[in-house]
Amino acid sequence: MATLNIKEYLDRDEQKDLLRFLTAGSVDDGKSTLIGRLLFDSKKLYEDQLDALERDSKRMGNAGDHIDYALLLDGLKAEREQGITIDVAYRYFSTNNRKFIIADTPGHEQYTRNMITGGSTANLAIILVDARTGVITQTRRHTYLVSLLGIKHVVLAVNKMDLVDFDKNIFDKIVSDYKEFVAPLNIPDITCIPLSALDGDNVVEKSDRTPWYEGPSLLDFLETVPIDQDRNFEDFRYPVQYVLRPNLDFRGFCGKVASGIVRKGDTVMALPSGKTSKVKSIVTYDGELDYAFPPQCVTITLEDEIDVSRGEMLVHPDNLPIADRNFEAMLVWMDEEPMDASKQFYIKHTTNLTRARVDSIRYKVNVNTMEQLSVDNGKLTTDDLPMKLNEIARVVFTTGKELFFDPYQKNKQTGQYDEVSGRVTHCTLHWFDDTQGNEAVMSTSLAGGGSLTVYKPADFNPKDPKYLVKTWDSDGNVTEEEVSLNKVDPSNATYVQMAAYSAYAAKQKLVQNADGLFLAATSNLCFGMDNLHDKMDFTQIVKSTAQEQMEAKNWHGYMQMNSLADFLEKTHDKVKNQPDSQTEDVTTTERTKETAVHTPFDKFDGKKHAPYYELADESGIIEYKGTVFICDDEHGALCLGDMSDESNVLSIPLAGGGTLKVNRNNKADLARAIGMFKPEDVRRIMVALAQDNKVQEMENEIEDEKNSIGTGQENQKKQE
Repeated sequence: MATLNIKEYLDRDEQKDLLRFLTAGSVDDGKSTLIGRLLFDSKKLYEDQLDALERDSKRMGNAGDHIDYALLLDGLKAEREQGITIDVAYRYFSTNNRKFIIADTPGHEQYTRNMITGGSTANLAIILVDARTGVITQTRRHTYLVSLLGIKHVVLAVNKMDLVDFDKNIFDKIVSDYKEFVAPLNIPDITCIPLSALDGDNVVEKSDRTPWYEGPSLLDFLETVPIDQDRNFEDFRYPVQYVLRPNLDFRGFCGKVASGIVRKGDTVMALPSGKTSKVKSIVTYDGELDYAFPPQCVTITLEDEIDVSRGEMLVHPDNLPIADRNFEAMLVWMDEEPMDASKQFYIKHTTNLTRARVDSIRYKVNVNTMEQLSVDNGKLTTDDLPMKLNEIARVVFTTGKELFFDPYQKNKQTGQYDEVSGRVTHCTLHWFDDTQGNEAVMSTSLAGGGSLTVYKPADFNPKDPKYLVKTWDSDGNVTEEEVSLNKVDPSNATYVQMAAYSAYAAKQKLVQNADGLFLAATSNLCFGMDNLHDKMDFTQIVKSTAQEQMEAKNWHGYMQMNSLADFLEKTHDKVKNQPDSQTEDVTTTERTKETAVHTPFDKFDGKKHAPYYELADESGIIEYKGTVFICDDEHGALCLGDMSDESNVLSIPLAGGGTLKVNRNNKADLARAIGMFKPEDVRRIMVALAQDNKVQEMENEIEDEKNSIGTGQENQKKQE
């Protein structure tokens, strides 16, 4: 055998693929012992580790005369004292064929969240059962959680076979029971291995004590299990992590290929803008590539200058993900405090971060029995609905902006997310509708424990747009109402009508985030079942909310609310001026006439006239290094700070036309964001600031002189 130098060895080691796996099972099934034995028999322990292990085994071990291999992983004091695993322990080792990262997870029910954390990135799960007890509740619980995490390879490790004399019949009975239970969970690859972790039977080497077992040892299986095809290579998804602009000649989009394959010359679409371009190059540290695939981290450049930023996604235009703000998810609650449905959370999905709220909880899952518990089937009360630590439920979410996702079963990388606040991990995403095929487009909770969901009907007619609104009271009673959207007057409408109206406006992209803005504007009004049909002036409510945002100096919120208020006001004017005979099909009639008059559901023109508008988002907001500018398209101005006091606003003409308006209290913010401007505008801004500072100094000197004269006169009068 030829010897390798260090570089050759490291190069070969780098080429090995990585298998992440976890161990799960009930308390005392031998998870930690199994991993310790795996490390020991594969000769992956140093001599000082072995010496320490032997000393610790004699002093605090739980394996009698044997070495207690579990001590290699149970590092917490409480773990060693109790002989159980509490926290997730990670171990790295490698063989000639593969690299491994092991997650040793706890078996106790109260540490379910720790087990979920350990399994969140795993390719494979080892489910241990005690040969003496067989398949028990914890076995079913952990297998269900493994299926929920989308792990495709499961090893049923029947441990402690030495305590049942390596009886084949016992092993076969356990395997039969397990496969019967696991069949509905659709786990594609299940392998069953009899072993004794304490003695090392079938752990690294095949055991002579199981001549009837013809399969591989555990390590042989781990080295050869195919994981290359576990990733989705069909659906190209590239969440943009960072826009790289080292100089004026290079603009690339950095990120990790979540799924699919992208090649030079491919046509790609940027979401949510829908703009397309071709891939100019795929750049890495080591040079350019002709193609890229998961999980490679690359930088993609495009042939065209299109606006793409962090949180957006590049895809193939003929293969699009689901794009929506409403979805259902299987959710694991991991916070000590129970869920508060009135609070909002931050959701982290790929590289996207957005606010979200819980609209309703469809059902909880009893992980011991797989039973679904809901208010509808009488297994839960409304008091039981708030999720508690380690509980799993199917939950309806609405997010602050669109997410781009695939069903979890199809694409694990884009079908999961984390909640940054609320301690939720790896929720699986689903598109949802009702039993009649009506698509749910918005859902919210009501005062008193009820809920409201807006549906786009399966037979939706764009010429006569109508939505369905279903409401549930606290007892689970359902009412349904059809809303004719062309006839809704926002200045004299019910909550039900406006919920449908705003959902439609958001769905048709007439106003970005219209439904979320509407719910935010009405959040303080406590709508319940008793006042859903009271007529109100919602246009004024939104206007008032916009004013509150301005007073709070939340300029982004102000612009968003103001855009919705403007839309509602124009809609009100249009509906008001329509003859009753024409309200049946306003949209169709006016489009036929090809008039320039807006109907309630025409997208209003948003022509950009403000300087640097190309840097703004759809709300007209530019955020650069923490400084927020607002595009005033109507007046051709770029605004920084409060514009209500014109006497305190500095106006600076820009080279490309238009004006930069800056509140004098925001000069420091402007200085911080000066890198956003073109060189010719930087000079204009610096000159204007310098001149304004001189004027301010002169005014201060004059004011000081006036004050000194006034003081002198007062002193003179006193002397007289």
